[in-house]
Amino acid sequence: MADIAVIGAGYVGLTTGTCLAHLGHNVTIADIDEIKVQELNEGEVPIFEPGLSELLTEGIKNGNLKFVVGASSASRNAAFHFLCLPTPPNPDGSTNMEYFHSAIEEIKDILPPNSVIVNKSTLPVGTASQLKKQIQRTDVEIVSNPEFLSEGNAVQDFLHPSRIVIGAESQEAATRVVALFSDIDATIQITGTASAELIKHTANAFLAMKLTFINEIATLCELVGANVLDVAEGIGYDPRIGSTYLQPGPGWGGSCFPKDSASLLQTANKAGFDFELLEKAITLNTAHLQRTAQKVIDALPEGKEIEKSKIAVLGLTFKAGTDDLRSSPSLAVIGYLLDLNAHVSAYDPMVNLPIEDMSKIEITSTAYEAANNADALVILTEWEEFADLNYERIHEAMCHPVVVDARNLLNPQDLEQQGFQYIGLGQ
Repeated sequence: MADIAVIGAGYVGLTTGTCLAHLGHNVTIADIDEIKVQELNEGEVPIFEPGLSELLTEGIKNGNLKFVVGASSASRNAAFHFLCLPTPPNPDGSTNMEYFHSAIEEIKDILPPNSVIVNKSTLPVGTASQLKKQIQRTDVEIVSNPEFLSEGNAVQDFLHPSRIVIGAESQEAATRVVALFSDIDATIQITGTASAELIKHTANAFLAMKLTFINEIATLCELVGANVLDVAEGIGYDPRIGSTYLQPGPGWGGSCFPKDSASLLQTANKAGFDFELLEKAITLNTAHLQRTAQKVIDALPEGKEIEKSKIAVLGLTFKAGTDDLRSSPSLAVIGYLLDLNAHVSAYDPMVNLPIEDMSKIEITSTAYEAANNADALVILTEWEEFADLNYERIHEAMCHPVVVDARNLLNPQDLEQQGFQYIGLGQ
């Protein structure tokens, strides 16, 4: 059992610290928000993540997990210090490292001898060496251990990962960090810090480009009369391609893909490399989000001005299984509609309060309420409950029964039999 400090009680920090406590380690998670720390010590989890609340309660009860205010409070007696801090983008797309430098300044002089700092957040190449220079201690090692957590499945991703990547310049430090995960059955890759930092960015950028590719194929399918679902299935059987991340949608977003792709692009630019492929994927994704909004506009009744139209939206979070609205493609599409002064009513099972900076969206308590008197209904998040709605009731409630299914969640034949005009993606 190791004494571990986790700095940052956000999405990554909470999952990392709670799961490490579940593995039997003595974990202290630090945050600057006093109210949040108090609530966490009482077992209240501020994010929606299946399984996390149960493990957190377990950790508090068995004494393996506690929460404190301030990084120094957690790090003073720990051997390992996991930095799980925000990495917001700067205006130019580069990563803002303010939180990391601030945390290092707070803990560098009180770290016990032979401590290991573990960078868990997604960080630009060269961060480990920068922090090593900042800390100015030869007895402290910096290790990169990037997270590969998908929201809605983070606990399972941590405890049953596809791989564990350890980036270190010292074999001894790498071995010590590997030992923390000894109870997890997974492939472990030990590499240098720069390679580990680049692995995380590369993985997210590749998946983003894969989603861009299938969305572009969806548009081509519409033009040539093919079905993108059949095309995706056919190429997905090829083991060199695989079937994951081949589901077309309104565009990609979320807390990782946009900022990590932009950060990797900035890293390339600073290195003197023109990463045109990634830059084009980002540009095409923006165009696809606009294209999705245009589908909704084109579906409105002929002759009816968009300013006088009501559009019902199902789904606001960036994907199903989470309450995260950060860089949500749904909000991006809605933003284009609001710019044209459309009236948007929306329902999402995880959103019941007005959205910051998007107060014009009418948030409803049910999908049926959102659809009432609507001129078009659009599905933007793939919540399974949307497939189980009573669409006869929705048909009766709408002024103009047309469904734009930007997630291909529904059965077109079923909808058409009920009198809807069905518009899917790539069909």
